[in-house]
Amino acid sequence: MNEKTDKSETRGGISRFNLHGKKSRLGETGIILALRLAAYAILLCGAIVMGTIAYNGSGAVFQNTFPFVNVAFFTEAPETLHVFEYGGTTRELGDRAYRQFVSSLPETAPKPQNEESYVYAAGGIFPCIAGTFLLVVGSMAIAFFLGISGAIYLSEYAKPGAFVRAVRVAILNLAGVPSIVFGLFGFGLFVIFFGWNVSLLAGWCTLALMALPIIITAGEESLRAVPKGLRDASYALGASTRQTIFRVVLPSALPGILTSSILGIARVAGETAPIMFTAAYIVRDKLPWEVDRVSDFFLQGVMALPYHIYVVSTKIPQNEYTARVQYGSTFVFLILVALIAGSAVLIRDRLRRAEKL
Repeated sequence: MNEKTDKSETRGGISRFNLHGKKSRLGETGIILALRLAAYAILLCGAIVMGTIAYNGSGAVFQNTFPFVNVAFFTEAPETLHVFEYGGTTRELGDRAYRQFVSSLPETAPKPQNEESYVYAAGGIFPCIAGTFLLVVGSMAIAFFLGISGAIYLSEYAKPGAFVRAVRVAILNLAGVPSIVFGLFGFGLFVIFFGWNVSLLAGWCTLALMALPIIITAGEESLRAVPKGLRDASYALGASTRQTIFRVVLPSALPGILTSSILGIARVAGETAPIMFTAAYIVRDKLPWEVDRVSDFFLQGVMALPYHIYVVSTKIPQNEYTARVQYGSTFVFLILVALIAGSAVLIRDRLRRAEKL
């Protein structure tokens, strides 16, 4: 009787275990399915946003005739668009072309009729592209130098203690500070206190401060990931600490630093608030390199794509002509950021191949 009871209890326990296992597998399958659907939904939303920008922006960037690219959009400055009727047809001319057209008309010729003007709806965005490129390259050069230096100190030289822990916590907290706070800090320190005014130099330093937390954190983690055996082998061969760091450890960690720093590049390139306070102008007649002295190059403001997109989207009346410029500028901006990030990826891959050789 006891033997039969034990067998029945055993079979009951196994059946309950199997039932519980089936429920666990079903729950796990449901969680995986929900996560997969959430990921697909995020990708779909991103594809819709990017597709909308590409579809609407391609009208300003490309054209149906050779060379199939709107060269003027990439080589000219923003202008006011004049839409008017003349000779029974509706014409659209930028400000310079419109003035030349009006001045070339004979005195007895009829004047343009029903003229309407739209700010920033003609011309191109070349000064904005040049300013964005200069801001990103200059700020990342400063951020890389300071960030890698700080990462080397924290990883290789700093002794564990309360001060170092406080520094690491402060760096992590800086990564979450809103960009508007960085912009106000840069405005107060670089623009007013140092007297740099709205300039490239003030924008570089402000944007570099924004990228520093990402680069320092990524650099420290990449340096720590280098095997300790490489350091020991270098010391065994008679190398000093400085030689070991700069000839063994840093080259091995540099690909990982570049990989993580791509996020810093994307953040710096897409910020509007910091450059609005420290570096960007709505309109500037001269290009950044059209200066009399070298020092003027660093102490001048520039036009930038993020700020230009902000202005044409919020500060002027909206219409079909400005919408074309908005989407076209955003499309070019995304391409520019992709090119800068892609360059960082290529440099990283080349360093990895060189390290394997």
